[in-house]
Amino acid sequence: MSNAFRELLKKVGSGVHTGEDLSREEAAAATRMMLLQEATPAQIGAFMIAHRIKRPTSQELAGMLDAYEQIGPKLQLEGFGNGQSGIENEEDAATTSLLSQPVTVFGTPYDGRSRTAPVTPLTALILATAGVRVIMHGGDCMPTKYGVPLIEIWQGLGVDFSRVTLSQIEQLFKTTGLGLIYLPQHFPEAQALVPYRDQIGKRPPFATMELIWSPYGGDVHIVAGYVHPPTELRFRETLEMRGVRKFTLVKGLEGSCDLPRDRTAIIAISQPDVSEGFERLLLHPRDYGFAHQEAPLDSTPELIQQMQHVLNGKPTELMSVAIWNGGFYLWRCGVCPDLATGFAKAESFLTEGYALQKLQDIRHGIASLQLAHQP
Repeated sequence: MSNAFRELLKKVGSGVHTGEDLSREEAAAATRMMLLQEATPAQIGAFMIAHRIKRPTSQELAGMLDAYEQIGPKLQLEGFGNGQSGIENEEDAATTSLLSQPVTVFGTPYDGRSRTAPVTPLTALILATAGVRVIMHGGDCMPTKYGVPLIEIWQGLGVDFSRVTLSQIEQLFKTTGLGLIYLPQHFPEAQALVPYRDQIGKRPPFATMELIWSPYGGDVHIVAGYVHPPTELRFRETLEMRGVRKFTLVKGLEGSCDLPRDRTAIIAISQPDVSEGFERLLLHPRDYGFAHQEAPLDSTPELIQQMQHVLNGKPTELMSVAIWNGGFYLWRCGVCPDLATGFAKAESFLTEGYALQKLQDIRHGIASLQLAHQP
C-alpha cells in the first residue's frame, strides 16, 4: 500500500463537511501513482469513486493533465513538410501558412457514441486534406456507455491505428498530417486504469480530463465536447492554468465535438483580445440550411457504409452532417474566412474526392511503415 497515496485519498474521500480539494501538485502526484500502479487497486478504485462524487476542480484537472504530460506519449513534428495536403494547386501557399498554426487535437468521449452517427473521422480527413494537422486519441469499446469508439470507425475505413507503434504513428502524422493515439498500444499506463470504469460503474474524473488532454509536444488547438454546462467553465479555467491559448469547446452530440443539427450549437472559442478570454457562438443550423433531425446510429457496419458513400461523393444524409461539421472546423482552424466558404470547401473536398485521397494516403502510409519494419 502507498501511504503517500493514502493521505491524498483521505483528503478527497472524507465527505462533504471534512473533505478537501487537492492542489494541482497533489492531483498530479495522485495521478502519477495511479498510472504507475504505485497505489493499490483498492486505493485506485476508492479514489476514482470518491473523486467522482466530489467532482474535480479546475486545478485538480490541471494536475492530472500534468501527470499525463509527464508519463504519456507526445508526438513531435521535427522534419514535417507541406506534403500532407491532397490538393496540388494554388492552395499550396495557404497550406504552407497552416504549418505555423497549432496542431488541432480532438477530445471525444472514450466510451464512444450509441445514439447519433459520429462524423469526427470525416471532419479530421477534411481538415487534414486542407493542411490542418490533426491528432485524435482513445481506446477500444469501454465503460460506461460501451458506444462505438473512434478506433472501430477507422478500422472500418481501412485504417488500423492499433497495428502501428508510437514511432510509426509519429511518422504517419508527419507525412499525412493525421494521427491517432491508441491507448492499449501507445499509452498502456492509462489503459491499465480502464477496467476500473466498469468496476465502479461510473465515469471517473479521468473521463473529463482526457477530453482536453493533448498527446502532442507543442502548440495545440484543443477541441473538446461536453454535455453539462459547468464543464465548459472547468475546461476554460484548466486550459488557462496550463497556458493553452487556443480552444474550441462544443456542447456537442453525446458530449462529442460534433455539432448538433436539431438545436442551436453552443460553442466557446478562445478570444485573447476580449476581457473574458473567450467568445460564445450560438450557431443556428436553420440559418445555414442544415437544420434536421440527428442522423441515428443504427449499427457500426451501416455507419461505415454511410461514411464510404460520403467519401465517394454520394448525396446522403450523412453528407449534410459532414459538411456542417467540416465547414465549421475549416473556418475555426483558419482555412476559410467565413462559414459559408467553409461549407462550400468541405463539400468540394467530399464530392471531388480529395478527402477520399487523403484516406488512401493514410492507408498507404501505414502499409509502407509496416512493410519497412518487417524482418
